[in-house]
Amino acid sequence: MTATDPVHDMSDDARLASLGYKPQLNRVLGAFANFSVAFTYLSPMVGIYSLFALGVAAGGPAYVWLTWVPVAGMLLVALVFGELASHYPVAGALYQYSKFSVGPTYGWFVGWFYGMALLITVAAVDTGVVGYVAALTHNWFGWNLDATDHLTILLITLVLLAIQTLLNITGARVMGRVAQFGVYVEIVGTLGIALILAIDGFHHGPGFLFSTQNVENAASNPLGLDFGGNWLTGAALVAVLAPVYIFYGFESAGDISEETKDAGVKVPRSMRQALIWGGVSSFILIAALLLAMPSGNDPVGKTVNGGGVPFILGELPSGLQDFLLLLIIFAFFSCGTSVQGAGSRLAFSYSRDGALPGSGWLSKVNARFRTPTNALLAGAVVTMLFVLLVFYSPAKDVKIGFITYPANINALVALVSFGVSGIYLSFLLTVIGAIVARSRGWIPEGRFQLGRWGWTVTILAAAYLFLMLLNVVAPTGLTSGRGFFNLDWITLLVMVVVAVVGLVLYLIRRPDHTVGTHLHDDAEPTGAERHTALD
Repeated sequence: MTATDPVHDMSDDARLASLGYKPQLNRVLGAFANFSVAFTYLSPMVGIYSLFALGVAAGGPAYVWLTWVPVAGMLLVALVFGELASHYPVAGALYQYSKFSVGPTYGWFVGWFYGMALLITVAAVDTGVVGYVAALTHNWFGWNLDATDHLTILLITLVLLAIQTLLNITGARVMGRVAQFGVYVEIVGTLGIALILAIDGFHHGPGFLFSTQNVENAASNPLGLDFGGNWLTGAALVAVLAPVYIFYGFESAGDISEETKDAGVKVPRSMRQALIWGGVSSFILIAALLLAMPSGNDPVGKTVNGGGVPFILGELPSGLQDFLLLLIIFAFFSCGTSVQGAGSRLAFSYSRDGALPGSGWLSKVNARFRTPTNALLAGAVVTMLFVLLVFYSPAKDVKIGFITYPANINALVALVSFGVSGIYLSFLLTVIGAIVARSRGWIPEGRFQLGRWGWTVTILAAAYLFLMLLNVVAPTGLTSGRGFFNLDWITLLVMVVVAVVGLVLYLIRRPDHTVGTHLHDDAEPTGAERHTALD
């Protein structure tokens, strides 16, 4: 781009046109709406209320300090993504960044892994709310819904998914409003609950947060986990996975770039702010929950065996508990809505480049609402197919070569393991793509730039993602502490299956031929030729 026509002087739609795309979506989201989508996808409430018991069981009260490990690591990633998002403010985020950075084949596979992870995450979030819905309907109507019953899970998830899809279809403005209200819910459900617990009275002093309560030893671990007496090199490596499973989703701010005003500035800022405020609110709530655990002998064991967060909050008045259940349900709802919205924009962006079967149909935009309606409907159908996997739960261990599929674990749980590992894989590949682009001489032209820190931040981000991905997928056995977060070799097996399915689809369709025609960027006049030659 010449000095008289820099990228940052272009309007949003002009920049989109310079990348070879016609504006089709409704650009109505402001800074807060964009941030809200990213923050509600990250959703501290959903993560903490789901994983607190595992975190404290693996690492003891000191696990609260591990919150800052993924926050710091992902902030590096957010800086890299922010620079890419500012230069390429296009729906589809990671797919588009990787396509322009390396080439069509590379970008296609990044989009494939990321898209599958998003669809699986919607299924995981929507099924995860069933237990809270069952509890609330019992308190209000006396219903005795079994949260483990497969048909109950399917019906509640189907209703939830239908509402989310309908809201997303009616426009980006509606999606933004749902997410904005979700932010207020997150504030009340994290900082508000922390304040309520403090007023009700903590049972421990601040020093409790620095103790491990000997959970690194099998004899005093409530789940019988044996870390050989090592906290830093044993228990902490597993306990850190509890916050690791929370701090992603900020990248969805880039997925909705084409519906965000001044996206080149607001998207990078939203990514950083979602992580920072997510980290602050998570730390405060986790610390409050830890300090509110029962006093006396074995507070960790009492809490974990009692059911985790519900056990701690059980001391609060019943009316307040019902109010909290409502907050939790809406947090899950808004999280799923934001993830689905981000996934549909990826599918739209993917299909607009002719990268999927039925691309012509999937890339159509509703004339009235200016949303990718067909992509939303297709995503909802795929998500429901994933939910059907809850019906498969073997009564005994299933041997697959040297891999053991454990008894009484439904197939959706195994698939959900890809929700995090697939995200980390697609993040890592995107950051590697940024490294490749820099090595080829790519110069960021967006309004957010890392400047002389570009190489350092990008390499550190790649190192964090690589090491944490290894920690997430390491097959250390079904009885190990990590076995509560992944299923030994099953997590890697699911990754391989997703990769193989993607490879077969790629070889049948050869989407690189159509994706390769969408590499135009006026900021890099020779970019298309260079990418085509090196892909």
